[in-house]
Amino acid sequence: MTGPTSRRTVLTAALAAAAGAGTVASAGPATASPPSPSSSSSSSSSSPAAASLVDNRFWSTYTEWRCGSAAGTRAVAGRRPGLVLSVPAGTTDYTDPHTGTTTSWEYATWTSPVHRSTVPAAEVIASWNAHTPAGTWIQIELRGRYTDGTDTPWYVMGRWASGDTDIRRTSVDDQTDGRSTVWTDTFSVDDTASGLRLVSYRLRLTLHRTPGSRLTPTVHRVGAMASDVPDRFTVPAGTPALARELAVPRYSQNVHVGQYPEYDNGGEAWCSPTSSQMIIEYWGRGPTPEDLGWVRPGIADPQVCHAARFTFDYQYEGCGNWPFNAAYAATYEDMSAVVTRLGSLTDLEQLVGAGIPVITSQSFLKEELTGAGYGTSGHLMTVIGFTADGDVIANDPASPDNDAVRRVYRRREWENIWLRTKRYDATGKVRSGTGGVCYVYWPTQVSARQRAVLRRLGLV
Repeated sequence: MTGPTSRRTVLTAALAAAAGAGTVASAGPATASPPSPSSSSSSSSSSPAAASLVDNRFWSTYTEWRCGSAAGTRAVAGRRPGLVLSVPAGTTDYTDPHTGTTTSWEYATWTSPVHRSTVPAAEVIASWNAHTPAGTWIQIELRGRYTDGTDTPWYVMGRWASGDTDIRRTSVDDQTDGRSTVWTDTFSVDDTASGLRLVSYRLRLTLHRTPGSRLTPTVHRVGAMASDVPDRFTVPAGTPALARELAVPRYSQNVHVGQYPEYDNGGEAWCSPTSSQMIIEYWGRGPTPEDLGWVRPGIADPQVCHAARFTFDYQYEGCGNWPFNAAYAATYEDMSAVVTRLGSLTDLEQLVGAGIPVITSQSFLKEELTGAGYGTSGHLMTVIGFTADGDVIANDPASPDNDAVRRVYRRREWENIWLRTKRYDATGKVRSGTGGVCYVYWPTQVSARQRAVLRRLGLV
């Protein structure tokens, strides 16, 4: 069997094919995966249809960390519980594929209990929140059980560090057992028409540190979103239920065109980190002047360059790895972040109504989104509100400057391009849509209303 093509390769081909239609290169990775069912809402959603499509499961409490199977790790209590490396289980050599350097590391592991998903899943996306001081890093793996009772191999969902001096954070290509494949950040069943699905899974964390040191990563949250949405080119229209706009900072990725091309060719591809930076600052966080010391003097909004560098996936060769963006957001003090799917604009309205802006992933032709002025094979933008008529107010980083970032998009158009799982590209070929993928970031201390909405969506 021919090995899977990396999603970066697929995305590049898609962008090239659409170039004649005014497509912008601002894509996140998962829109480039082969057509497959995507997903829609949380397992806790009040909508029965949505509830059957997505299952969220995250481990983050002291009790939950103690329930896993540990080999050299231990749970720590306190204001924000976590998992740390206590007594190394052994030493391993890791050859970084992006530097060629082989380094020895002490390691310890934690394996979650088996989680039986409420959704027999076609796709699974893991996400995590961790602190990795210099001299440490983590690996996240997933192993699932199919509906026929057999197991997948252990798939690497990410090798990650907040910095880029010890290892280069990376996804891992060419992972398949002939029935499922990991496409950058997403586990996908290869042939969904066969009926094969994933009914349960475990996650495994491997914590690494410099041998002989007392350093440790601290993992505060790990989990996954499992989903199964039928193929659909259109979705039912929702009823507007909210008029509110949040005061979210506005940043344009295009201000950074040509800057730091080593990170995905520069700002023209930085929709994901630019969106992440907007919400990080909305919550009152951001890099310090010392953090930004590496950015060349005179560059506007250097924090956007910083976000691009520290979300960059060296295998995907881009800044659009979904879990890497969430993990970056969670490097800031007391921040939580996950990748999930929502089932409707109603779910999104409830988050925005509680004061939580959301980063959404969508792809569309120029004529499918009035006022955008471009088409894209994959793009991230930040939903900050809704008008009295129910139209979507978005901070769209694919704008010429910061002042132009705030956009109002027609509700019905926006709803469909975000929630569909199938679409046609500029050449008439069928491509996949993201089916409601989004990033949700929030501080650990939230209001009762915010916590209620997050709990309803299965995120806390």
